[in-house]
Amino acid sequence: MNKALVVILATVAIDAIGAGLIFPILPDLLAEVTGGSDIGLLYGLMLAIYALMQFVASPVLGALSDRFGRRPVLLLSLAGTLLDYLVMALSPLGWVLVVGRAMAGITSANMAVASAYFTDITPAEQRAQRFGQVGAVMSMGFIVGPVIGGVMGAWWLRSPFLVAALFNGLNLLVALFVLPESRKATEGRFDLKSLNPLGSLVWLWNFKPLLPLVIVSVVFGLIAAVPGTIWVLYGAERFGWDPVHMGLSLSVFGVTGALSQTFLVGPLSRSFGDLGTLMIGVAFDTLAYALMAFADQSWMGYAVTPLFALGGVAMPALQSLLTSQVNDDQQGQLQGVMASLMSLAGIVGPVLTTALFFSTRHIWIGTVWIVGAALYVAATPLFATVRPPKTAVA
Repeated sequence: MNKALVVILATVAIDAIGAGLIFPILPDLLAEVTGGSDIGLLYGLMLAIYALMQFVASPVLGALSDRFGRRPVLLLSLAGTLLDYLVMALSPLGWVLVVGRAMAGITSANMAVASAYFTDITPAEQRAQRFGQVGAVMSMGFIVGPVIGGVMGAWWLRSPFLVAALFNGLNLLVALFVLPESRKATEGRFDLKSLNPLGSLVWLWNFKPLLPLVIVSVVFGLIAAVPGTIWVLYGAERFGWDPVHMGLSLSVFGVTGALSQTFLVGPLSRSFGDLGTLMIGVAFDTLAYALMAFADQSWMGYAVTPLFALGGVAMPALQSLLTSQVNDDQQGQLQGVMASLMSLAGIVGPVLTTALFFSTRHIWIGTVWIVGAALYVAATPLFATVRPPKTAVA
């Protein structure tokens, strides 16, 4: 693996760690800065603003990287993240923490630029495998982040941010001296309209060959919210899991998913193509959701987990298919708008999942899982609309 890939994967990992490390310490942190008063509104604001800023900033960073190159945008975002962590570590004011979390959402939107960088330096036939590695690194980051937050937060409430700042600072230095540019800046006047996030959505809407895959991506994002939102609630109510089982099951879920995306996506893509790999992943995930709906023993929850891991090969294959539909000048814009839509799905999905779970659990607790499986089945006909890769001129 070359140095550029290591730097970009490190950037992705640190973004994921930063997103997760705040959760174990957030209630105590807010109680500290508010003097123990009601933290409900501030807590909700801290969670919502991160995703909202990702939604707004991802298309902007993607478009900037298409025009000025990936490297300067990545370096600026890393520097901004470093500053944000230091602010979060040192500020005694609640409103400053909210601003800091907004900054974190903006700078972590560099995932769009990182994905475009991967696309620049990876041949089309290897992109599914590369996106699988990205997914694996993100999965491990989401596991490591809360662990760092919990362990370090027990020592000093602000220390997780200093640890994250240290990691991010080292990554910034390495990127500054090691990371080459993957795409030269384009000539000509920069169109400020490209900085309008809604403008990117209009571009996507008018790009008809992409729409089926985009719809599938959004549906996948909504479905992915089911285990991400109710795993703990479902495990406690259905299986009687205690915190030890919760932690163990989440670890198994994350580790098996990371292994699947690291080692299976490439071979499957080479054997069956990106579309075939996508359909294989959907089949396993649909089966996992259906079985989870009917599982009523603790061991069954663990037994279904490998099926979720096999289903994880679908998203890297889908990302690879998306990149094949646009030309090199549009990869940043594509990754930006897709990251924006995934952020939106990340906001809406948990709300819908929670509402469905609590409104149907007294009727049948497995309803939410069956709805997820049904959404997969409903999205399947869109695969037939996928056309062979071609250069786009939208």
